[in-house]
Amino acid sequence: MKILSPAKINLFLQVTGKRPDGYHELFSLMCCVTLFDTIFLRFDTEKIEIESSHPQLPLDETNLAHKAAALFFKTLGSKEGVKITIEKSIPIAAGLGGGSSNAASVLRGLNHHFDFPFSRERLTALGLSLGADVPFLLFQKPALASGIGEKLEAYAGILPNCVVIVHPGFRVSTAEVFQNLNLRLTNCKKKITKPFLKKTDFNVSLHLCNDLEAVTVSKYPEINSIKGLLIEQGALGALMSGSGPTVFGLFSDQEEAGKAMQAIGRNPRWNAVLTEIIYKKNSVDL
Repeated sequence: MKILSPAKINLFLQVTGKRPDGYHELFSLMCCVTLFDTIFLRFDTEKIEIESSHPQLPLDETNLAHKAAALFFKTLGSKEGVKITIEKSIPIAAGLGGGSSNAASVLRGLNHHFDFPFSRERLTALGLSLGADVPFLLFQKPALASGIGEKLEAYAGILPNCVVIVHPGFRVSTAEVFQNLNLRLTNCKKKITKPFLKKTDFNVSLHLCNDLEAVTVSKYPEINSIKGLLIEQGALGALMSGSGPTVFGLFSDQEEAGKAMQAIGRNPRWNAVLTEIIYKKNSVDL
């Protein structure tokens, strides 16, 4: 079984509070983009095995895809095995949800293979226990996310379609970013509400913001350099995704986006990719 496992970006991300259990309450507009890892599932094994093309990806029980398979089989009450091969294209620890996407893909693939023993709601609950981004990466359509990311409503507004993704070549710890977040010093000065956004299209000049950006930029100012270069190259707007360090630029014109990607790619440390927003969930390829 072959599954495309997409990256995600946050077109805005507001941190609205902190819960007693340590999780942060969020409000975000999330989208998947056409930057994919590829997952292969094989069922000729009696245990859970992981292999990957990426030398820095953990291949043991700490891997989110491994955790997803173990949780699925435990909930199913089965001692089945699966060999999971992950061909990585999404950078690791980049604010693009790569690990969460891999976990979601494994849950979807196993549910399909075993003839859908779990409902969408049950699968989403399993995903949430693995990570806050997993429910959205099961959903895979533009959505307004609230709670810790598990409350999802499809977003029907018009969005800029062309997205240049720029990874600066280093990793960021999500946990460290949230630990250093000061809720009184957030980026999003104009708070966006769900009722307002449900009635309007996304406006890059008004809505593009990320409360986590200031925390990550304070340690890695190179993020601001990438944002500035994207704007110079014609982006409607640029923002750090998630906890970073990946930056994306939004473009209305694919040719202009392609030129920007080439210009940014001249920096040997930066990896630039031209993608598009995904509006419909990808099916599992058999």
